[in-house]
Amino acid sequence: MSLLSRKSLGKRFGSTAAVDNVSIAVESGEFFGLLGPSGCGKTTTLRIVAGLESPDSGQVEFDGRDITGFAPEHRGFGMVFQNYALFPHLNVFENVAFGLRARGSRGISPSVSEGPGAHSITEKVSQALDLVQLAGFEQRRVDQLSGGQQQRVAIARAIAIEPALLLFDEPLSNLDVALREETRSELRGLVKRLGLTALYVTHDQEEAFALCDRIAVMSDGRVLQVGAPRQLYEQPANVTIAKFLGRNNLIRAMRLTSSNEPVTKFKTLAGGHTLTLKATHDQLMNLPVNKPCVLAIRPEAIEISPGGSAANEANQLMARVELGEFSGPTTTVTLDANGLKLEALVLKADELDVGKECLVTLPAEQIRLLPEG
Repeated sequence: MSLLSRKSLGKRFGSTAAVDNVSIAVESGEFFGLLGPSGCGKTTTLRIVAGLESPDSGQVEFDGRDITGFAPEHRGFGMVFQNYALFPHLNVFENVAFGLRARGSRGISPSVSEGPGAHSITEKVSQALDLVQLAGFEQRRVDQLSGGQQQRVAIARAIAIEPALLLFDEPLSNLDVALREETRSELRGLVKRLGLTALYVTHDQEEAFALCDRIAVMSDGRVLQVGAPRQLYEQPANVTIAKFLGRNNLIRAMRLTSSNEPVTKFKTLAGGHTLTLKATHDQLMNLPVNKPCVLAIRPEAIEISPGGSAANEANQLMARVELGEFSGPTTTVTLDANGLKLEALVLKADELDVGKECLVTLPAEQIRLLPEG
């Protein structure tokens, strides 16, 4: 049985369906992500789990219990907000201790074996600050801390109450790139080391891939696909996911062969090239009749041979280099294959000067046949 289950959740704001029939299960000890563009419903879903929003339909179950009607303070969850939600008039110690004191005031012990006394709170605050590498910062004012340190205080406050579930609402988005990369590695290590279960909201796919065991991709209030990061990246369920998760060459094409043949041939609408790939019978049967379909291939999967001879193998095209965008370790090369525009990602762009001809190979096993949506 899953630790957290969201069953057929629905939430509307006026005429807008912010969450539309969302059902997701999170396992104990899992770092689970909700990924999608702004306005897709991921934060509203998180707030429903936290008890900060009430669903119009569906229910939230935790450890086998229906907690849909529980107040936030009775769910035992820790939450880290995008803006950290720290109290500027309290020092670091009091910010981290806030949740522990609040639980004590409601008659909820901060731990099974200890009461809400001063010694218990001091010990738990010290442990939490030590875990986020802020030992000795107890008396610092919040406004004396950097953004990264404030974010660590927010995490310390969330874990100090020994939460049954940790909820994160884009907690790294206010940090600069270098600090964000450093902090996300530390965050995943901390959650795993403590054996916690986490639900993490982000619009940043790189962040989600680095942190999460599994991810639900959301769009327009709905869950489009759930899977491990590599599965989502390599096997997107449809065009919408392929567009959102990284760069993809999306090629419109018509099928040339029947659904019974082991290798299927397609003709590209742009350039008139014939491409072959292996597609399942079910995939082919679900294609629209006499209408174009979409083939997808990642830029890093395309192979380029500078100054190659005329194409004479399957999925080989002659192309002209239109642009090269250097970005440090890699270069993105824009290609024109008789009107078919492609992007390729290469480690070395030697001999790929603008205007040069090259041989381009699209490996059949790297091409995905995608439904619209």
